[in-house]
Amino acid sequence: MQGWAMTATEGGMAQFTVGIDVSKATLDVYVHPAALRFQVAYDDAGIKALVERLKPFHQAPVIIEATGGLEFAVAAALTASTLHVAIVNPRQVRDFARALGRLAKTDRIDAEILALFGDRVRPEPRPIPDSALRGLDAQVARRRQLVDMITAEGNRLGQAGDQAVRKQIQRHLAWLHRELKSVDTDLGDAIRRTPIWQVKDDLLRSVPGVGPVTSFTLIAEFPQLGTLGGKQAAALGGLAPFNVDSGTLCGRRQIWGGRST
Repeated sequence: MQGWAMTATEGGMAQFTVGIDVSKATLDVYVHPAALRFQVAYDDAGIKALVERLKPFHQAPVIIEATGGLEFAVAAALTASTLHVAIVNPRQVRDFARALGRLAKTDRIDAEILALFGDRVRPEPRPIPDSALRGLDAQVARRRQLVDMITAEGNRLGQAGDQAVRKQIQRHLAWLHRELKSVDTDLGDAIRRTPIWQVKDDLLRSVPGVGPVTSFTLIAEFPQLGTLGGKQAAALGGLAPFNVDSGTLCGRRQIWGGRST
């Protein structure tokens, strides 16, 4: 399958998947089946180091859990470096891990579980056209510049003795932080959509009752719309009932899974 890193082994070919557990301060990484585990700081230097360390696995899918926006900066940086990133629904990963007996009710999803989920389920990375990729790369570079400026101004603030100068630096820092937040929002938008989706947007909004929010959500979360049958689309959206059977037990059909929100 295209987008899956493979390397020769004694038994044939080994496929690699990378799981990244995102937190505010760190990025925990696990490469399956190499059992390679490492951690980097979740900052500009850490992301740069992560990209370098993942270069040998440049065709492997990188699985990141959707965390409400915390994942956007690292996902954008990896995607801009032409790595294959898939942001997945944590509910899907948790159900998968429980089914394998790898996760208790109160356990947190870690990088190894994410990598194993990627190996077994193989979620498709969302493609980004070259033009959008260049824009994404520019946004990542701009974010790096803002972080550098925030660090430099923070150092100056610590050294400034004059009250007037301190106020000037503080105002500048406040502005830089607002700009950084704006760039992070733009990065989140960029990895959710592509320019070619404008055609789908026009088509969706021609349907009575479908407004811009509904259209954007469908386009961003269901890029396969228009290429799937009704049953496949229902399964992708988490609206199709699945069997809950074991041996002679025939359980109720349950709805689960679907795209990340």
